Amino acid sequence: MRLSLTRREVLCGAVAVGWQTGTTRASGDPAMPSSSPQSIHGMIQTVLGPIPASQFGLALPHEHVMCDFAGAEQTGRHRWNVAEVVRVMKPFLQALRRRGVRGFVDCTPAFIGRDPRVLQQLARETGLHILTSTGYYGGASDRFLPPHAFSETPQQLAARWIREWEQGIEDTGVRPGHIKIGVDEATGDPPSLSAVDAKLVDAAAIVSRRTGLTVTCHTGGAIAGYQAAERFVRAGGSPARFIVAHSDGHGTETNRRVAELGCWVSLDGHGSRALEAHLATLEPLLERHAHRLLLSMDSGWYNVGEPEGGRIRDYTYLTDTFLPALRRRGIAEAVIRRLTVENPARAFALVPAPAITAEGP
Repeated sequence: MRLSLTRREVLCGAVAVGWQTGTTRASGDPAMPSSSPQSIHGMIQTVLGPIPASQFGLALPHEHVMCDFAGAEQTGRHRWNVAEVVRVMKPFLQALRRRGVRGFVDCTPAFIGRDPRVLQQLARETGLHILTSTGYYGGASDRFLPPHAFSETPQQLAARWIREWEQGIEDTGVRPGHIKIGVDEATGDPPSLSAVDAKLVDAAAIVSRRTGLTVTCHTGGAIAGYQAAERFVRAGGSPARFIVAHSDGHGTETNRRVAELGCWVSLDGHGSRALEAHLATLEPLLERHAHRLLLSMDSGWYNVGEPEGGRIRDYTYLTDTFLPALRRRGIAEAVIRRLTVENPARAFALVPAPAITAEGP
């Protein structure tokens, strides 16, 4: 399968996806799209090449296959064996396929164990549509940032990430399917993002405008999550290209503000708390903001350096526990489909760069 998109392919469905670039926000929330597969347009860039977004299927928008927590200065391919990681993680991904899952967004950033070779092999052997990322992670007090992240400008960082989109990651030829950044919680009085975290957001906005890629932003807390989303939009990014990850603990009011800004609210901690707590987080948002919600588990985590990858967290909680609980609560199948099929497809479908430039704030 080809690893690049022609301009014609990117433009495919551009008019139909105009709603997700913010073009209708002047009069309030965009009209709710139809729940038919034909209403999902555009292309998604997987590790095996581009696919129509309508084929992404039931998808998990925030998971991990492998992570290396040695730090930016120590990590590298010398620390893991591709075949070993594939051997350990393949059964967990096969379990997903048996449950009808098709799409899988790997959110492991550069310098924390991102390896497209692992993801390509797993995609070939499991049939999952797997995405990898470009971008840098500024969470965890910046220990996973390379030295140049502190000295370079947003434009210089963006140029690095755009090269990965244009030429592929390292020597693999694999193009990223999204941009992964991370920010720590805002600090100070009044609280604000650190200088380097703000720079990562600005760089991500540049790349998103140029490539049409969506940004997945790890957040250290509610204030940082909203500030990152707001800054991205002020920097010219389309709000529908920005996902505020780890929103489970941000509170209903902040999550509503993020959704009303036009960004995605990612409730990706499913399985980490009691079922009732997850339901209590989701249900207040369903009536007005179901079209801006993403559900995932932030699971997996083959831990480089630990025997057999350490304790792997399987990916089955959403399909086996949470979605059945939604059905028992009387949540309509159309809503569940929106949360698990339509929203991930729209969130990661490429939007033509000219459309974003013309319609950004």
